[in-house]
Amino acid sequence: MTATESSEETTVDESSEAKFSLELNQDQKDIQEWVHGFAENVMRPAAHEWDEREEFPWEIVQEAAKIGLYGFEGTAQFFADPTGLSLPLVNEELFWGDAGLGMAIQGTGLAVASIFGQGTPEQMGEWVPQCYGTEDDVKIAAFCASEPDAGSDVSGVRTNAKYDEAKDEWVINGQKAWATNGGIANVHVVIASVDRELGSRGHAAFIIPPNTPGCSQGAKVKKLGIRASHTADVHLDDCRVPGNCLLGGKEKLDERLARVREGKKGKQQAAMATFEASRPIVGAQAIGIARAAYEYALQYAKDRVQFGRAIIENQAIAFTLANMALEIDAARLLVWRASWMGRNQVPFTKAEGSMSKLKAGEVATWATERAIQILGGNGYTREFPVERMHRDAKIYDIFEGTSEIQRLVISRSISGVKIK
Repeated sequence: MTATESSEETTVDESSEAKFSLELNQDQKDIQEWVHGFAENVMRPAAHEWDEREEFPWEIVQEAAKIGLYGFEGTAQFFADPTGLSLPLVNEELFWGDAGLGMAIQGTGLAVASIFGQGTPEQMGEWVPQCYGTEDDVKIAAFCASEPDAGSDVSGVRTNAKYDEAKDEWVINGQKAWATNGGIANVHVVIASVDRELGSRGHAAFIIPPNTPGCSQGAKVKKLGIRASHTADVHLDDCRVPGNCLLGGKEKLDERLARVREGKKGKQQAAMATFEASRPIVGAQAIGIARAAYEYALQYAKDRVQFGRAIIENQAIAFTLANMALEIDAARLLVWRASWMGRNQVPFTKAEGSMSKLKAGEVATWATERAIQILGGNGYTREFPVERMHRDAKIYDIFEGTSEIQRLVISRSISGVKIK
């Protein structure tokens, strides 16, 4: 065989090669820069004040609405990105700005995700705009799944929904806990049991329209971190909603329940379907916090002089910062992978959504703690932001599935064994 023959036989048609790139396109870069500017110029200067006040920052959310960052059209634009990366990019930049304010802006998204994931086109068109309101009349929404005795154990939900056929209404009773925007939201999305004997497979999601009698705020939660975000219990006492407020519709629900009662496999239950879709976005939020702490600690280490030299010249400090950069980038890659998979309906065969949230949450807690250590005594005071970042980060080991629950989901997925 001649050299020419060998070359011809090994030539590959470049047009058939699989292309791989982590380069953001221009639209994504523009969105990233736009949100970063808002985070830097509006959120950061206000972060300390709202953390101390522990009140919902309506003014900040309205500023986000004025520029199109908060609202139906903005969310639709971010979601439309076929790569799935615009949403995590937006969330990382917002939470780089501040986690409490970021959650106030993005807290509505969980309810919207539930409506998008389970609602009919008519329900999406009617309710998603009402979750956001308008630039001049901003509204928020709440997703209510957890209960006092049902956090990680979603199957333990006690809130129940009974169908009143004569009036075509659902009557909902129960108590929800840890609801972001709970009680002050315009629209609440509530997970309730329609058949207790079926456990989590007997759950459904319901829209609670604005000013519905029987839906009220309970105790407001005073939290360690993300204190600008409103968290409260929600009480549902003979709360009546129209039949068309059942997400997906009654016909679809009856078909699903019938399959389950016959021993057939039902689709993923309501709360978990929402969480699995949102976990990469939550991971992006955690990355934003971790990156903010890392960047602050890096600059501090360059500026801080001890024993006649900048502290970054010490290997202990430099290696810690190197590890922080390493872990943040690794977590981001997991988030981007899961976001792309979710947007393109690639099955999470190894619980890739849970992987991304688990890694990002633990990185945020660890990186912010390391940032405090690098700042020393200054890091422990409220005069420097890494203290607040560490308090904000801890929730990412807990909400939307604790680290332990994420590991349980992953281990079940990779093994096919019902690990308990």
